[in-house]
Amino acid sequence: MIYKVKLKNSDACVLIDSEVYEWLTNDPYFVEIDLIHQLRLHSSGCAVFQKTWKKADGSYKTETYYLHKIIAEKFLIKQKDSVHRLVGAKNGDKLDCRLENLIFRSRSVASRQRRTSSGTGYTGVYKEHRRFRAVISIDGKAKHIGMYNTAEEAAAAYNKMSKELFGEEGKINKVKGWH
Repeated sequence: MIYKVKLKNSDACVLIDSEVYEWLTNDPYFVEIDLIHQLRLHSSGCAVFQKTWKKADGSYKTETYYLHKIIAEKFLIKQKDSVHRLVGAKNGDKLDCRLENLIFRSRSVASRQRRTSSGTGYTGVYKEHRRFRAVISIDGKAKHIGMYNTAEEAAAAYNKMSKELFGEEGKINKVKGWH
């Protein structure tokens, strides 16, 4: 069974498996801090629990617990190693914390999976004058793929190269006609 837990500061819900829900609602510490009812939507798009307290010097300290990290550390710890240390969502939805959707990734894969900041809306695609350049990063160096008439053509070229270089761990732009 899948539980939908409404977030405190948003209409959004986080999805969790029944075994995770049982753990979060029965663990003495999580019950004490009422974690399941205090989850909030973080600016990063993740579900978090935040605890703030006053320090001896009068300043405040806020501690943030990321739900997806808590779950992965408890239920998927065998996947974690010295390279695959960051928790991500396979489907890109940071509020889908079902065990089948969480995965430990390397820093490079996590970087490739991030949302783009490109003005075209596609990773690796940049407008230059009236055409679009497709570029991909390999070992930290930009590699020119080509120039295209449309952003979609450039994104498809990026997707093809990403698939060739990185396989299933490569970033794929959502482009009509690309699968």
